[in-house]
Amino acid sequence: MLRGRIRSASGARADAAAARGGRAKSSGWRAIVLRLAQRPLPGTGVAGMVGEHGGRGVVMARIRTVGLVVKRDRPRAARLARRMITWLRRRGLRVLLDVEAGLGGAPTRSKDELARECDLVVVLGGDGTLLAIARRAGSRVPILGVHLGELGFLTEVVEREAMPMLGRVIAGHYELDRRMTIAARLERDGRVVQRFRALNDVVITNGARARIVQFSVSVDGLPLTTYRADGIIVATPTGSTAYSLSVGGPIVEPSVQVLLLSPISPHTVSNRPMVLPPRAVVRIVVAAHEQDALLTIDGQEAMPLGGGDAVEVRQGRAPVSLVRSRDRTYYDVLRSKLGWGAR
Repeated sequence: MLRGRIRSASGARADAAAARGGRAKSSGWRAIVLRLAQRPLPGTGVAGMVGEHGGRGVVMARIRTVGLVVKRDRPRAARLARRMITWLRRRGLRVLLDVEAGLGGAPTRSKDELARECDLVVVLGGDGTLLAIARRAGSRVPILGVHLGELGFLTEVVEREAMPMLGRVIAGHYELDRRMTIAARLERDGRVVQRFRALNDVVITNGARARIVQFSVSVDGLPLTTYRADGIIVATPTGSTAYSLSVGGPIVEPSVQVLLLSPISPHTVSNRPMVLPPRAVVRIVVAAHEQDALLTIDGQEAMPLGGGDAVEVRQGRAPVSLVRSRDRTYYDVLRSKLGWGAR
């Protein structure tokens, strides 16, 4: 009965609140509930008290349907995918394939359908492949990223670890990182024409022309400055090691909840990267005379911008849940990717 009660860390907090209201018999019961919420439950996942938008997480739902997102034209990825399909089916699990993978052996779905139907999504490829599904998955569906080259910032499980890690996840012995997302909307002529979601960053650049672009920026409705630059980046902590890093932005540990504002090659030297609180609302308005600016989302979705267009960026409502490797920490990944300590 206890196991059935504890569906998530937030559920444990609700039980504790009920205990304070008199529906539980004693404070001892409340203590038991909270202790159990912080302990692994066999077959359900490794528990941990979870913040609303980030930090270490918990999944209590049993995995029944697994989606595979496979980088196209990668023979190694195709071989590993077929191996996983066989392994999962032998254990009675339903397997769905990303329709863009170009593989047979399982029913296919679009990425949006995978996000709706699956209890777990396994990504075989690199960070870019993972970003494409992460924007759709929300926090409900955990994502296990397997990198088929060098270690990735997001796909931190390497090929030789893939099958043992998959076995641990199916058995419920795993942890999650809940990564903050950002939501953006494009306004044109006073109307919202499109909405976006990003795990890494929202970027405005000068498009195809080798020239600076002018835009004004406000935070929470208060004017900040007018930039003349090659562009500007609004990034999450996860995105701090992507484009933002290359323009001098700071590296932010993913559990720290902030927004990063990083100009790209600004004309004024005093325009430096800024760290903003997570609830900040950043509004970027392209100058009226500009015609060739470009908006990109996680480096994958793009839309042209014209003079007067406005992009509003804020913290997303739901984080992305990434399955963690127990074999390495975030700092191990940093050292590997950035070559720190190499001789």
